[in-house]
Amino acid sequence: MAAANFKMNGAEILLECLRREGVKVIFGYPGGQVLPIFDKLYDSDIKLILVRHEQGASHAADGYARAAGKVGVCLATSGPGATNLTTGIANAFMDSIPVVAITGQVKTHLIGNDAFQEADVTGITRPITKHNYLVKNVNELARIVREAFYIASTGRPGPVLIDIPSDVQLKDTEFVWPEKVDIRSYKPTYFGHPGQIKKAAKLISEAKKPLIYAGGGIISSGCHKELRLLAEKINAPVTWTLMGTGGFPAVHHLALGMLGMHGTAYANHAIMNADLIIAIGARFDDRVTGRLDAFAPQAKIIHIDIDPSSISKNVRVDIPIVGDARNILQELLVQIKKIPDTSTWLATVEAWKKKHPLIYREGKMIKPQYVVEQIYEATRGKAIIATEVGQNQMWAAQWYKYTEPRTFISSGGLGTMGFGFPAAMGAKVGCPDKIVFDIAGDGSIQMNIQELATCVCNKINVKVAILNNGYLGMVRQWQELFYKRRYSHVCISSPDFVKLAESFGAVGMLVTKKEEVRPAIDKALEIDNTVFIDFRIEPEENVFPMVPAGEAINQMINGLA
Repeated sequence: MAAANFKMNGAEILLECLRREGVKVIFGYPGGQVLPIFDKLYDSDIKLILVRHEQGASHAADGYARAAGKVGVCLATSGPGATNLTTGIANAFMDSIPVVAITGQVKTHLIGNDAFQEADVTGITRPITKHNYLVKNVNELARIVREAFYIASTGRPGPVLIDIPSDVQLKDTEFVWPEKVDIRSYKPTYFGHPGQIKKAAKLISEAKKPLIYAGGGIISSGCHKELRLLAEKINAPVTWTLMGTGGFPAVHHLALGMLGMHGTAYANHAIMNADLIIAIGARFDDRVTGRLDAFAPQAKIIHIDIDPSSISKNVRVDIPIVGDARNILQELLVQIKKIPDTSTWLATVEAWKKKHPLIYREGKMIKPQYVVEQIYEATRGKAIIATEVGQNQMWAAQWYKYTEPRTFISSGGLGTMGFGFPAAMGAKVGCPDKIVFDIAGDGSIQMNIQELATCVCNKINVKVAILNNGYLGMVRQWQELFYKRRYSHVCISSPDFVKLAESFGAVGMLVTKKEEVRPAIDKALEIDNTVFIDFRIEPEENVFPMVPAGEAINQMINGLA
C-alpha cells in the first residue's frame, strides 16, 4: 500500500479514490447526509451532473456504463435519496451492469435509532447488489472504495453500494491507497477448463444443426469479434437476447435477430430445431425459453458463462464452461479442427427467413416500425439507441439494425419503465461524439421526464422519439389478446410534449403524417439541443411475433391472419 504524507477527511478520501479509479463524472443529488462530500466536490475536477431525481441518477450511471464500458457512479443522500436509487440499482443488477452507488447515512451513533432520514440502505439493497458496504471506520474507506470498483467491474459485473455516515465523511486519517485488491472469498474464473473446451470443440465438429445463442456476456466481455469468427468458422447461424443486441452484426448473413417472446419467427424455429446450442453469456431466462419442458428438445447444449450459478440454473446443459467468454472463445477457435457441414441446415434456416419475415402492414396512421426504420436510415446505423420499456422497446430491438456492441441500451431483466431517457443521458455523457436516441412510449417517458432539465442545463444533446399511441401499449396489447379488449386503466393522457419540451428550454416537434417522419428526424439531428419528437402512431398497433405466456417459443402469434 502507498501512503500519503498528509491527512484527509473521509469526503476527501472518497474523491481521491474516485480520481484514481478514473472517474470523471458522477450523477447525483445533494442532501443533508452528503454535505461533506458535496462541499469537497465544489472544488473538485470530478464533474457532478445534477439530476432532478435520484432514480434518474442511477439510470444515468447505468446508461453511462453500458455505452462507455466503464463503471458508472451515482451519489445520493440518506433515507429517501438512497431509496430512490434502488430501482436503478436493481435494474443494473438484473442486467449485470457495473455501477458504484454512493449514499450518505446518518451519523454512526444514530444508526438504528430511526433518526431523521435514516434508512437501512445496506439491508434494503442486499438482494439487488453484487456487494454492499456500510463504512463505520474512516480508515477502511479507501480499501472499501477500491474493492467496490473491483467487484463491480470484474467477474459477472454488477452494482456495488457504499453507505457512508456523515461523521465518517468528516473524520481525518492518513490516506492510504491500496495498490492491489485481494479478496479471499472473491476469485472469479477467467479461463475455461481445457478439457471442457476440447469436449465442446468435438461436439461442434459433429453437429449438423448448430446454433449460437448470444447474451449480454458478449457485450461485457468484449468478445464480439471472437463471436463473429466462431460463427463464420463453423458456418452457424447466430441469434441473440435483448441484452446481446449489438454483439453480432444484424446485417450479417448468419444473423437471425433476437429470439424469444418477441423474437423473429425464424430465430425461434431455429433454436427449437437445432441439434447443438452454443450459449455464450446468456442465462436462458423465461422470455427466451418459453415453456421449459418444450424448449430445444433436440439439442445438446454448450454453456459458456463467467457466473457458475447461471449454468444449468434454468436449462440442463451438456458441457458447462465457466470463465470469461473472450478467453474461452479464443481457445475454442484454436481447438476446433474439423468444420461441420451445415449447408443443409443453413438452407433450412434461409427458407424460414423467407417464409416468416419481420413484417408490418401499412395503414392510414404512422406505423411505429416505420419510425424506427427511418431513425436507422437517418443515422446510418451508427447511433446509440436507448429505449424505454414496452412496445417501443421491442420495436427498437426488431427494426433498428445494430452492428456494434454498446449501441443498444435497454432494461432487460427488470423491465423498468422510465429507464430510457436518463440512460440515454448517461450514454451521451459517456460517448459525447455519438448520436443518442431514446425510443420511448408516451407512458414511460413521463416517468423520468424531469431529466429534461438535466439535459438542457448540461447541454446533453439527446434525441427522444416518442411513439405516442395514447396507451400503455404493451399492457393494452395483452388486454386485447388475452382479456377480451377490456382496457382497464391503460388509456393514458399525456401533456403537450412540444410545449413541455419548450418549457424546459429543449425543442419539441409534433409529427402526425408519414411524410413528415423522416424530415423531422433529419431536422432533429441538425439541432444542437435535446429534442422531443411526438410521433402520433397507430393506437392499436401490436408487437409481433408474440409467444403467449406459457407456450413453447415456436407457438407464435404473427398478427397478420
